[in-house]
Amino acid sequence: MAQFNKKDVIAALKLELGIIEAGGYGRSVRTPRRETTLFRDSITCLNAGETVKQHPCGECFLIEHVPEDHKNDDVPCHHIPLNELGETITSLEQRRSREETESALLQWIKSTIERLEVEPD
Repeated sequence: MAQFNKKDVIAALKLELGIIEAGGYGRSVRTPRRETTLFRDSITCLNAGETVKQHPCGECFLIEHVPEDHKNDDVPCHHIPLNELGETITSLEQRRSREETESALLQWIKSTIERLEVEPD
C-alpha cells in the first residue's frame, strides 16, 4: 500500500464486509425506491450521503485497486476486477443479480483482506 495505511485499509474492508454480510446497505430513508449503490452508498465512501461528490475518489483507499484506465471514472471502484475473469461491479450488475454481484464483491473483499494481512509492510 503506497499511499494508505495498510491497517486502516484492512479495517475499512472488514467494515465493508460486515455491512454486506449483515444484509447490505438497505434502502435510503430519503429515497426508499432507489436501490443503494455498492461502495458508493457505504459509510466507507468519502462521499457517503452526498448527492454531489465533495471528495475526489483518488483520496479513497480503494483507488489503489482500480485499473489506471478507470481511475478518473465517475465511480472508479465499480471497475475493480473482482475475480479471475476480471468481472467488476459494473459488468456484473449488467448481467447478473444483485445477490451474485454482492457475492463476487464479498469474495474479493475477503481475499483482499487475507492478502493484505500476510503482505509485509
